[in-house]
Amino acid sequence: MNEGVHSGELLAEVLDDVARVVGAEVTRLDRLPGGVNAGAMRVQLAGRGNAVLKAVPRAHPGHLDEMLRARRVVEHMRGRGYPTPAWLGVGATATQVWHLTDFVDAAPAPELTPSLVEQSMEIIEIQAGQAAEPYDHWSFAWRVATGRESAVAGLDFPETPEQSLLRRSAAKLSGYSSAVSALVERLRLVCADIAPPEAAPDMVHADFNPSNVLVGDGVVVAVVDIANAGSGTRATDLMTLQWHTFEDPLDDARRKLWKRILSVVGWEGAAVLAATQILMQLEWPIRLGRHDIVPGVVERGHRAFDELSALR
Repeated sequence: MNEGVHSGELLAEVLDDVARVVGAEVTRLDRLPGGVNAGAMRVQLAGRGNAVLKAVPRAHPGHLDEMLRARRVVEHMRGRGYPTPAWLGVGATATQVWHLTDFVDAAPAPELTPSLVEQSMEIIEIQAGQAAEPYDHWSFAWRVATGRESAVAGLDFPETPEQSLLRRSAAKLSGYSSAVSALVERLRLVCADIAPPEAAPDMVHADFNPSNVLVGDGVVVAVVDIANAGSGTRATDLMTLQWHTFEDPLDDARRKLWKRILSVVGWEGAAVLAATQILMQLEWPIRLGRHDIVPGVVERGHRAFDELSALR
């Protein structure tokens, strides 16, 4: 949760609203680790055990509707065996939007292993054919990778306010440095003539990174932080997972991920998703002033595209 929610009156306001929605007194316990955009707080529900509360500033009029959409995705996917915690409540105050989930007594693995990559790939396969809500991550990736507007392509892709903000921010990355500009130009040149994607039928988590994969005794027990879930191709999540495998012990796992991605979306689709992943990995540290991270992202971005080019 962002630091603002930890301050006196604002925190009390959120906790009061949670209690009203779930029908139980809520007691703050502690802050959970992790979270670049928003952290999480462990709370206790009177007579019902522990839960996880996340709240973020209310960013636009449809923000609560987006959370309700995510809750429907969670309910749909849990019914199909997807290991994501149940959402116990969703709500909003005048300034915050929050959601409450079951607490899972597990933590992100300190590092990925080949076994955890294999398990994560199997979980992502559950997403195949399970698109349940019209929040299109596939066409969004095409717009980010190509830098083209929907209207230019004669198309009309609906876009959430967050997607629009991220896409506009990514479009300005070239102005950061010559090294970033060279990488962005490389990505744009590769993706420039790729046609817009057709509708894809998969559920997309949209942030399937290791910090959102909870592990106990070497086994994946939960996938969390699903608030931006929507539709598109599951290869989006395979690509996010792949981004975190650029260490020698995971070389074989990364090759397996490339193979799976290519089998799902083909080479051009993989290029679009890889370009989008790289641009989004550049966008957040530049936006947040984490300048120390940028050179490593640039190096990994070139390496990723070198590997993909060799698979063409």
